[in-house]
Amino acid sequence: MEINVLKESKDEIEVELEDITLVEILRVYLNKDSDVIMAVWRRKHPTEKPALLVKTKGKTPKKAIKDAILNITKELDKFNLDFKKLK
Repeated sequence: MEINVLKESKDEIEVELEDITLVEILRVYLNKDSDVIMAVWRRKHPTEKPALLVKTKGKTPKKAIKDAILNITKELDKFNLDFKKLK
């Protein structure tokens, strides 16, 4: 997956991702983090890639994104194990 950094500063980052579903999942998990002030995404036109804006306090935006990805991965692993138990 390709990630393009559009803007970056100490407390803010804007990245462009390829998939709107991933951007929305990241937004949800980022907004659960108490160090994230705001996580929102936009897309100027349906043919364009979505851009995710993350503003933080207390940790870097990159760290917040990495933490969100880690939490998503943990939940997916748990879901996978629970699903395997159904067989």
